[in-house]
Amino acid sequence: MKVVLFCGGYGLRMRDGVSDLPKPMIMVGHRPLVWHVMRYYAHFGHTEFILCLGYGAHHIKDYFLNYRETASNDFTLRGGGRQIELLSTDIAGWTIHFVDTGVDSAIGERLRRVRHMVADEEVFLANYSDVLTDAPLDVMIDYFRRSDAVASLLAAQTDQSFHCVDIGEDGRIRSIRASADMDLWINGGFFMLRQEIFDFIPKGGDLVQDACTALAERGRLMAYRYEGFWHPADTIKERNNLDAHFARGQRPWMVWETDSTRAPAPAV
Repeated sequence: MKVVLFCGGYGLRMRDGVSDLPKPMIMVGHRPLVWHVMRYYAHFGHTEFILCLGYGAHHIKDYFLNYRETASNDFTLRGGGRQIELLSTDIAGWTIHFVDTGVDSAIGERLRRVRHMVADEEVFLANYSDVLTDAPLDVMIDYFRRSDAVASLLAAQTDQSFHCVDIGEDGRIRSIRASADMDLWINGGFFMLRQEIFDFIPKGGDLVQDACTALAERGRLMAYRYEGFWHPADTIKERNNLDAHFARGQRPWMVWETDSTRAPAPAV
């Protein structure tokens, strides 16, 4: 299946006021977020990517145009460095389309602008490019295929700590509940979409606010609830936490390393 990756947002909560890197290019270990997301999909056999570019597009283009396989693969060097033989590879089998979808476009509009590139796919995948997980993608896809839904998303439980208050019309608080005590599920991304999704995205519209909301009202939106590892990188704090996980060797999202007992699923 083709994988549409939304890479064009400003990522304001991640910005440090100095760098103009788009959020998908923020480093986790020795590779950017978008690489980790792509490796996840490639592990399950999905190796054709459509990058919806916008803000900071040149950083993403330059990274892949000057990609260094030796940074994350074993290799043999001969002839004083004149000959390099890779012993494994990351992206040699990938096809990556780089598409300018506008600097200020909403997610839905970015998807509309690459509609022609997924027209031959009954089902295709989409991702925000800023969330990592070890969720079983092949199981998620099968779950979606067996439904009549137009779209499905991974639903996750956040570990953020906050209190929800129930307020009466007179302004008095009737109750306070910790988020940890509530059965709250949030949109965790990792979308599976059928072609009908385009019928629900207006020009300039949003994928979730417009399309998914309309589909939910019609009973055509599914969720795959996942209680395993799921970690966003919306803020600098969250990114630093991922980097700390990587440094400690706690990298559950890197299923291509931890799931070594099974072969990658073939492309669908």
